[in-house]
Amino acid sequence: MKILATSLSEVKIVIPQRIGDSRGFFSEVWNGRDFVEAGIDGAFVQDNHIRNPLKGTLRGLHYQLPPMAQGKLLRVTRGSILDVAVDIRRGSPTFGHCAEAVLSADNWHQIWVPPGFAHGYCTLEDDTEVQYKVSDFYSPPHERGIAWNDPALAIGWPFSAEAITISDRDRRLPRLAEQPDLFEYDA
Repeated sequence: MKILATSLSEVKIVIPQRIGDSRGFFSEVWNGRDFVEAGIDGAFVQDNHIRNPLKGTLRGLHYQLPPMAQGKLLRVTRGSILDVAVDIRRGSPTFGHCAEAVLSADNWHQIWVPPGFAHGYCTLEDDTEVQYKVSDFYSPPHERGIAWNDPALAIGWPFSAEAITISDRDRRLPRLAEQPDLFEYDA
């Protein structure tokens, strides 16, 4: 397993090894001991699997507040996405900054998005499937989000607003500056 840095030091790209032969490949995509040694909290409680039939499907930017804050380890098993994490820790030197990465079934990259970061992605291909582990359970009362197109974030989404598929709920999320419920930076 390789760990690569992103523009936000807490957000990591994880590249599991793939061992292949004529039968296909084997890959250990998560190992709690290895993740702890790499400085990634590997205490996951839930696995999620999403199928996105259309390219240009945008989900996010989502997060959960404490005490139900979630860290996420995402990977793509079919297709590809542009994945985005946003630092939403007030007082952080990187508050409002984004890390972007392309995850695909071909490059086999994963991304670790710790608590304190909003997360979203946009599919780059039809029939894209995303799987992810979370460090706490889904909790609707703690769920929050930030507008995907907040100009202050300057995210380089690959499709125009007219070309994306997005839920009504995500379309109505407030901008970062309008969001009262965020995290506090703990240096």
